[in-house]
Amino acid sequence: MSDAQTPAARPANPRFSSGPCAKPPVFSLDTLQDAALGRSHRAAIGKAKLKQAIDETREVLGVPEDYRIGIVPASDTGAFEMAMWTMLGERPVEMVAWESFGAGWVTDAVKQLMLDANVHEAEYGQIVDMAALNYDNDVCFTWNGTTSGVRVPSGDVIPADRKGLTLCDATSAAFAQDLPWDKLDVATFSWQKVLGGEAAHGMLILSPRAVERLESYTPPWPLPKIFRLTKGGKLIEGIFRGETINTPSMLAVEDYLQALAWAKSVGGLKGLIARADRNTAVVADFVARNDWIDFLAEDPAIRSNTSVCLKFTDPSIHDGAAFAKAVAKRLEAEGVAFDIGAYRDAPPGLRIWCGGTVEASDIEALMPWIDWAYRAELDAQARAA
Repeated sequence: MSDAQTPAARPANPRFSSGPCAKPPVFSLDTLQDAALGRSHRAAIGKAKLKQAIDETREVLGVPEDYRIGIVPASDTGAFEMAMWTMLGERPVEMVAWESFGAGWVTDAVKQLMLDANVHEAEYGQIVDMAALNYDNDVCFTWNGTTSGVRVPSGDVIPADRKGLTLCDATSAAFAQDLPWDKLDVATFSWQKVLGGEAAHGMLILSPRAVERLESYTPPWPLPKIFRLTKGGKLIEGIFRGETINTPSMLAVEDYLQALAWAKSVGGLKGLIARADRNTAVVADFVARNDWIDFLAEDPAIRSNTSVCLKFTDPSIHDGAAFAKAVAKRLEAEGVAFDIGAYRDAPPGLRIWCGGTVEASDIEALMPWIDWAYRAELDAQARAA
């Protein structure tokens, strides 16, 4: 039997979901009073707000001035699908996957677009050797595996003189990791991840090389309206000035603007990275002190600092999936951690969001509760045996 002593302290904010993620700690509905509600997104005020969101995204992320940034429909999924359906097919493609969302892009490329694709896959917790890819082909990959807790350690192996385009799903990395823009031709993310914004809006960032591809290549398949980035062989520049393809939520836009303002107040990108690293370090210290739990990503060089995935390693656990679900259920029932079970397609375990909107004090308060839930579930397992 285990000693499952209930911890005294509780996280002030128990929201550790990996998407939608915790709001910035200063969030209040009162900060949204300036939202352009009941106004057309095509009116001057609407376009100004959308353009401000683009400009401040560029400022915080350090996106080069000659890269286009657009707000597009359907979250990160819509943004990445838009890039795939409009740019791929001009040359062979390297499809890279080490978690469920990357695997989804593989399915789209192989089964929907039926591309000439070389598929490279790694198990959860591992990563594909990015140096082994053929960069004369287009390359599609996720920078941070939201469901596996694995990230690309750097863009050093991506050649500057590549002939193909690099398409990067950066939704759990943007605002928490230093993305090498000179190595990325397309990058996408969504507001509801690292800055804790609201869902349904995606960001599409294009290098000059990506724009050149769009203006010189027409894919052989039909494109729905929400995917069309060119007209008459030229980029629709208005999309990258805030003239969105369809109607955005101006309330969500205001929320994103407030999140960006908070990001600047904590030191911009460097400050956000430091906050995420500090949160992840708290988890790492806890793992180091306990031999019954470990990171899903065993190599520290590729561990995510946002979607931190853990696995139970105690050999006495009979059913790993049932045990992990029971631990997550106990934590939610106590009101100390919401939505921290592993992703449905991932190995059983816990997934703790450690992005910059989460306070380190809440991560610190959570760790003893994980120990409590683990021991309580061991007791329940022993009684049921």
